[in-house]
Amino acid sequence: MTIRFTQDHEWIKLDGEIATVGITDYAQNSLGDVVFVEVPDAGKALAKGKEAAVVESVKAASEIYAPVDGTVTEGNGALVDNPALANTDPLGEGWFFKMTIADAAQLDALMDEAAYKSYVESL
Repeated sequence: MTIRFTQDHEWIKLDGEIATVGITDYAQNSLGDVVFVEVPDAGKALAKGKEAAVVESVKAASEIYAPVDGTVTEGNGALVDNPALANTDPLGEGWFFKMTIADAAQLDALMDEAAYKSYVESL
């Protein structure tokens, strides 16, 4: 399983043909208590760097961007029902959506875990 990160603090984990996308621990920590999320519907086409989902916290509202081009296969209904999952388990049960990837080469442009950790430390 490959996991990559964006400069906007999204993570994408590829498992076979399906990729799972969520926000990083850094992002959820910066947002504070998440109170609302809007996830994309299955079938929605996503473009790399464009809005895919919305997250609102007690501090701010923010967009979640698609890390790569692809099509949504599933939005996380459990996260919609319990937005706090984005805070308590951002790299697990707090995922936002699953998708198929149109061009796997786009993953190569994203940061691996070590590069992301270094990036966050520089902020």
